[in-house]
Amino acid sequence: MADKTGDTNVYGKHGGFEKLLSYKVAELLHDITVRFTKRYIEVGSRTRDQMDQAARSGSRNIAEGSMFSATSKKLEMNLTNVARASLVELKKDYAAFLRQNRLTQWPIQDPVRQELIDKRIKTADEVARWGADVHGRAPERSHAEIAGNIGHVYCMVAVGLLDRQLVTLARQFEENGGFSERLYKARTQSRDQKPTKPEPPEEPTA
Repeated sequence: MADKTGDTNVYGKHGGFEKLLSYKVAELLHDITVRFTKRYIEVGSRTRDQMDQAARSGSRNIAEGSMFSATSKKLEMNLTNVARASLVELKKDYAAFLRQNRLTQWPIQDPVRQELIDKRIKTADEVARWGADVHGRAPERSHAEIAGNIGHVYCMVAVGLLDRQLVTLARQFEENGGFSERLYKARTQSRDQKPTKPEPPEEPTA
C-alpha cells in the first residue's frame, strides 16, 4: 500500500515498493547471491564483497527511490538507475564466475533457463529445491553451473524490469512534473479558489 503524506495532490503516491515486481525479484536475487557467495566465492575476497554489496544495492535503492517519489521524481529515477547499474555489475560477476570456471552459460533458447523464468519462484529455498531437481534430471549440469546461471538469469530479469520501470517513471515525470510543479499548481488553485473581497459601496453624492 502506498504511503500518504499530507495533501496527496501535492505529494502524490509514494512507497508501496513491496508490490513492485522489480523489488521482489531484486530482493530474491539478494538472498540467492548471499547463499551463492558463501558456497562458491572465497571468504574475504573482493569479489565476494562486491557481489554481496551489488545485490543489496539493487533491492535497497529500488525501495529508497520509491519512498522519495513523494518529493522528488528525479531522485526516484536516479536511485532506480543506481539499482539497475548495481545489478548489471552483479550480472557481469555471475558471467565471469561461469567463464572462469569453464561452466556453460545457458543461452536464451535453453529450455531449463526458460523454465526458471516461467516458474516465478518467490523464495531462495524454492530456488534451491528447483536447482537440485534440475541436477537430478540432468546430472551433467553441475551444481556450480546451475547456481551461477540462476544468479545470472535473475539479474537479467531484474534489469529488464527496471528498464521498463525507468521508462514509466520518465513518462510520469513528463505528464505530471515533479514536486515543485505540483506545489506551484496547488498554490495557484488555492489562491484562485479564495473568495474575492467585495468592493465597499460608493458614497452617495450630494
